[in-house]
Amino acid sequence: MGIFGIDYDRPGPGVSKSAPKKRGVRRFFELLRRELGNLVKLNLLFCLFALPSFLLFTLGLFNVGGRLVFFLSFAAAFPLGGAVTACMFCITKMLRDDPCFLLYDFRRKFRENALQAALPGMLSAAFLYTLLYIWLSLVSGVMALGYGSIFLLAVAMVFIGMIAPYIFLQMAHLALKNAPIIKNSILLAIKYAAKSFCGMALGNAIWIVSLLYFPLSLIWAPFLLLAGFSLSWLLNLLFIWPAVDAVFAIDETIHAMREQKMSGIPVVFSAREPLP
Repeated sequence: MGIFGIDYDRPGPGVSKSAPKKRGVRRFFELLRRELGNLVKLNLLFCLFALPSFLLFTLGLFNVGGRLVFFLSFAAAFPLGGAVTACMFCITKMLRDDPCFLLYDFRRKFRENALQAALPGMLSAAFLYTLLYIWLSLVSGVMALGYGSIFLLAVAMVFIGMIAPYIFLQMAHLALKNAPIIKNSILLAIKYAAKSFCGMALGNAIWIVSLLYFPLSLIWAPFLLLAGFSLSWLLNLLFIWPAVDAVFAIDETIHAMREQKMSGIPVVFSAREPLP
C-alpha cells in the first residue's frame, strides 16, 4: 500500500502476483525486449573504460611503441574490474526484476569495488590479450603450436571463463575479501559445472565466432560496441545467477533489508482507512 491510497502491490489485470517467471530462451527475450536500452547503455559505459587499454594493446600488435605499450595496456586495464562488477550488478537487478537506476547504480558499484576488483580485472585483461595475441599469431603464421599446447590453452580458457564471472558477481553483492571470493568461485564453478560451462559457452559464443571469422567479423563490430559485452554477461548470468543467489540468499537478504527499512515509514494515507 502506498501513499495517497494507491496500492502498488496489487497485481494488474490478467497478471497473477505469484505467476512464475519465464525461463530459458523466453526469459532471455523478455529481458532483451524490456531492458535493451539499459543493456546498450551498460555496454557503452564499459567500452569507455575498456577503450584506452584496448587501443594501447592494438598499437602493440602493430609494433608501435614496442613492449612498453603492452605493459601500458595492462596498466590501463586498472578500472576494468570495477566496470565489470558494476555491469554485473546492474544486470542482476534486471534478472531480479528490480528497478535499475542505471547511471546511479553503475557509479555507486564502480566506486565501491574499483580498488578491490582492479587486480582481477587486470589479470583477466592480460589473459584475454594473451589469447588474442596467440590467436592472431597462429592465423598469420608467425607462431605454430602443437596439439598439446592448444589443448592446454583451451582448458585454461574454459576453466578461467567458468570462474571469472563468479568472482565479479560476488564482489558486486558480498562484502568479502579476494581470497574467499576466489575460493568460493572455484567451488561454485565445480559444483555447478554444467551451468557454469553453458553460461561461459553461450556468453562467449559471439566472441569466439568473431575470432574464427576475422576479419569478416568486422562487419558486425558496431553491434559488438553497442551490446556485445552486456548480452554476453546477460546470457552467462541467466545460468549462474540462480546458483549464486541460492547459495548466498542475496535476493532474500535484499528484500528483508528493504522491508526492515520500510517498516519504520508511517503510512500517510490508506484506501482502507478513510479520512475522518
